[in-house]
Amino acid sequence: MLNFLSSVCIPFTYISITMRGVPVYFLLCIKNLIPNPCCVGAKWYHRPNIVLILTDDLDIAIGGMTPLNKTRKLIGDAGMSFANAFVASPLCCPSRASILTGKYPHNHHVINNTLEGNCSSVAWQKTQEPKTFPALLQAYAGYQTFFAGKYLNQYGNPDAGGVEHVPLGWDYWVGLDRNSKYYNYSLSVNGKLRRHGGNYSQDYLTDVLANMSLDFLQYKSNYRPFFMMVSTPAPHAPWTPAPQYQDRFKDIKAPRDPNFNVHGKDKHWLIRQAKTPMTNSSIHFLDDTFRKRWRTLLSVDDLVEKIVNRLEVRGELENTYVIFTSDNGYHTGQFSLPLDKRQLYEFDIRVPLLVRGPNIKPNQTCGLAVQNVDLGPTILDIAGYNVNKTSMDGMSFLPVLVMNSSMWRTDFLVEYEGEGSNVSDPACPLLGPGVSECFPDCVCEDSFNNTYACVRTIAPSANLQYCEFDDNEVFVEVYNITADRYQLSNLAKTIDQEVLEKMNHRLMMLQSCSGQACRTPGVYDTRYRFDPSLMFSSNRLRHHLK
Repeated sequence: MLNFLSSVCIPFTYISITMRGVPVYFLLCIKNLIPNPCCVGAKWYHRPNIVLILTDDLDIAIGGMTPLNKTRKLIGDAGMSFANAFVASPLCCPSRASILTGKYPHNHHVINNTLEGNCSSVAWQKTQEPKTFPALLQAYAGYQTFFAGKYLNQYGNPDAGGVEHVPLGWDYWVGLDRNSKYYNYSLSVNGKLRRHGGNYSQDYLTDVLANMSLDFLQYKSNYRPFFMMVSTPAPHAPWTPAPQYQDRFKDIKAPRDPNFNVHGKDKHWLIRQAKTPMTNSSIHFLDDTFRKRWRTLLSVDDLVEKIVNRLEVRGELENTYVIFTSDNGYHTGQFSLPLDKRQLYEFDIRVPLLVRGPNIKPNQTCGLAVQNVDLGPTILDIAGYNVNKTSMDGMSFLPVLVMNSSMWRTDFLVEYEGEGSNVSDPACPLLGPGVSECFPDCVCEDSFNNTYACVRTIAPSANLQYCEFDDNEVFVEVYNITADRYQLSNLAKTIDQEVLEKMNHRLMMLQSCSGQACRTPGVYDTRYRFDPSLMFSSNRLRHHLK
């Protein structure tokens, strides 16, 4: 233990005294030489531990939590489940950047999964990584920090420092090189490359992450609180299940909800271009994918069980907050779109969020609207760090967890910048340039002008979504989620004009907000005051993402 402490608590000195003839040694930090001494003391010893388990592409709208029986029992039933949890952007890297920074994409500037889109770029490393919540936990709250799994999609890219780069804020770092895999991948273990092959017992990534997490719990300091973030590959493609689960769910199919395999006739052109009805081969493919996704989740369920059980055996569970969530949702056939995320609809922007921990009563469900930009502020709040010292756009929902506070925002922002190719896909020449993520039947999941921003409102008197696209049409979509859960009917042409104007104004304000300004009262908040003079001269969507 002394060797470990001396490695993280420098400079230090030993003082020896004699008690009943036995020499006793104390390790003391020289406080006047370091601004944030990390020596053991009452200041940090009793602070709660925090575990964040982040899945990849796990939906809630189409049944993603169904296979996770242990997770629902050990976290959800033991604490609070959020019925209205959302992401700031329905794509991996922008969403993960929002989790780490507590900021909307227009403030952290990660717009897609490429280096050019600022995903784990050198610019991100210099401007945003020093301000992430793990960096603050480590530097100012005395936490020992551990990361294992997928970080950002371009992490490990040689053009951005390679696997030698260890992001600020992490004492123990096990980062996946690039995007999710289950076998034949590389890890950065504290900046050193470690390659894995195709042997299940040694290499299956979800299990490797579980075992490394257990090792951290075994060998960490017992005298400082810890933050542990475990980021699984599941249920992201390539959907490779563990061998013991490869035959499960043989009779399961993707849900045939009312928006499955129907034409989105009143939606943005990208949705309208999907072919309806889908071919039998397309439906067979998405059903098979749906089953594979569920199979990969069974290993995640095992991981959760192992971590919670180990915390309990060590006597640490009662002082540990455990958070389970996802970076975005997913769709399998909704509005005849085969497989992906990226869209503005509930199936892509809504995610599971389960939390257990000290002073959280069991078996609770909360209907307030929380977002992944709130995770960082909440974790800092748990750690006793003043969130107002940060520039985060989100807000702490700790009062909701432990006091059932109903004082909360009524709306939030969702924004996405579409991606496309500058040249036509040879297999789909009629589509022309500007599209991407195209399937063999020339149905495309994304395009340059699939760039949108939405105000999502959840209030006692309204459950609405208002979205504008940055395209030649300035296309607008509006949904009353209370009456139209599956978003079948776009109300943009029939809703009251005054409501449209207020929502347009609110959207513009949110798109340019930063910090506290992102938490001002929404249109359906009783404190809201609509001032038409603040309207921009044009109702066109302002493009703040670039």
